[in-house]
Amino acid sequence: MKKNKFLSILLVAVLLVATNTTKAQQHPGYTSYSIKNSTAAYLVDTNGTTYHTWTPLTGPTCYSTYVMPGGILWRTVTLSGTSFTGGPISGRVQKYNYSGTLLWDYTYSTTSYVSHHDICPMPNGNVLMIAYERKTASEVTAAGCSTFSSEMWPDKIVEVQPTGATTGTVVWEWHIWDHLVQNTNSSAANYQTSIVNHPELLNINYNAQKDWLHLNGVDYNPILDQITFSSHNLNEIYVVDHSTTTAEAASHSGGNSGKGGDILYRWGNPAAYGASGTQIFNVVHDGHWVTEDCPNSGHLSGYNNKGISSTASCGDIFVPPVSGYNYSITSGSAYAPTTYVKRQASGGYNSNEGSFQQLPNGNTLINMGISGYIKEYSPTGTLLWTKTLTGGNAKAFRYSDCYINNTAPAIPSISEAGGTLNSTSATTYQWYLNGQQIIGATNQSYTPTQSGMYLVRITDANGCVYQYSNGYTFSMPTGINQELEETVFAIYPNPSSGIVNILDTYLSGKRFEIFVYDAVGRLLVQNKTIYQLDLSEFGNGVYYITIVPEKSKTINSKIIIAK
Repeated sequence: MKKNKFLSILLVAVLLVATNTTKAQQHPGYTSYSIKNSTAAYLVDTNGTTYHTWTPLTGPTCYSTYVMPGGILWRTVTLSGTSFTGGPISGRVQKYNYSGTLLWDYTYSTTSYVSHHDICPMPNGNVLMIAYERKTASEVTAAGCSTFSSEMWPDKIVEVQPTGATTGTVVWEWHIWDHLVQNTNSSAANYQTSIVNHPELLNINYNAQKDWLHLNGVDYNPILDQITFSSHNLNEIYVVDHSTTTAEAASHSGGNSGKGGDILYRWGNPAAYGASGTQIFNVVHDGHWVTEDCPNSGHLSGYNNKGISSTASCGDIFVPPVSGYNYSITSGSAYAPTTYVKRQASGGYNSNEGSFQQLPNGNTLINMGISGYIKEYSPTGTLLWTKTLTGGNAKAFRYSDCYINNTAPAIPSISEAGGTLNSTSATTYQWYLNGQQIIGATNQSYTPTQSGMYLVRITDANGCVYQYSNGYTFSMPTGINQELEETVFAIYPNPSSGIVNILDTYLSGKRFEIFVYDAVGRLLVQNKTIYQLDLSEFGNGVYYITIVPEKSKTINSKIIIAK
């Protein structure tokens, strides 16, 4: 009897172990890493055995290594003799094929600027780079800085297109120096009476120092055509619009968001823009979006070095308040959310560097930077795998066998015929409108029901890699008539700072409906029989107003908001 009971208990225990093993499995694939200052990069399997090595590489690894489809290795390299000092100064970016042939070796360094920390290889073959740019003490003072009066190294982000074995062209750039605010010197540049009412700008007097922001992570979202980046010194993650031209990126209008290069969203430390709220990030690295093939897709994430305590690190995922190509905020308050939606403890502490990847099966991969550990956790926080390294490693990522051994399909393009959008040929399709997935729109063609920005996602026959088209602006054939009937109807002032008045002889005594649309045809405001509109919550740009009176023809007008 006791023997049978023991066997029953043993059987239950075995079943429980088997069940837990099934629920908490490692995600298959290969993990990439490169020890800092080394001349090799590796892929290891889930047993920790080396699967592939790129060696010898030319020059020492500085900070980041990434693997793109087909086993293409991108890395940052430490360039000796730069005129900037401090943590990790790169100045050089390289690209290798799977067999180790050097395809591109590019230097981005002068006495005025130098690349540092992270890069982001893009689907179009270009690469995003973080760079310091030198500002003199007089330029710092002229910008309104009253808490620091020496040379400063604010950051910029550049997109470089390779043009030869060692050459490249900067095809897009964004400078934080174009988006500053201060409230201490009304006679200097960037003055505003309120900091908290301008979260789209960076307060130059907050924690001002030579290496002011110390950006350390950059990522690209092809669905929104936006860039996110993280700041070590300000404890924030930011989002800016990449759909702008370089000129628009230096301004406060233009692009899908209508806000030019202004900060669209920031999170982690409300005090940085004068708002009340809890600081979540305490030294943040690796700001990025959760990719579409993973749970929590579209959320933002970062590695939080002192997130749990001064001796315990973690990775945090949070849900940004996306609204089309913008992010909702209550004026004078902090951006939502108040805290993270998921936190994974690292099981240790590293004071600097680190990365945090979400995997398709719900697991997470944590790279503990200078401490030399890479760990994989299940969705419930069970430690499934550890790789111990000799030396620091700033970034580590898990890639599938299919991803490494197959090249990505060509970027799809969209054409229009008879009011229908058509994608170039692929194996699978998914359509999006204004950055949001259109449920059920999974055919090669799609017939829009409203104006807006459309793109399509495809895969090839192997299903290894998502590839996204550029945005396609579609206008309904019966779209908004932009002609203004000035003889009977006027909107003033135009341009307006936000308050719009309707002067009427044609509408007098009539009830009417009024609609306000943005430049891509999205309905923003709908109201009835009012003669003043407050559009101050919307960004600079062109808007269209349609008025539909009872028993009279529709009136259409265009208004420019310029604050």
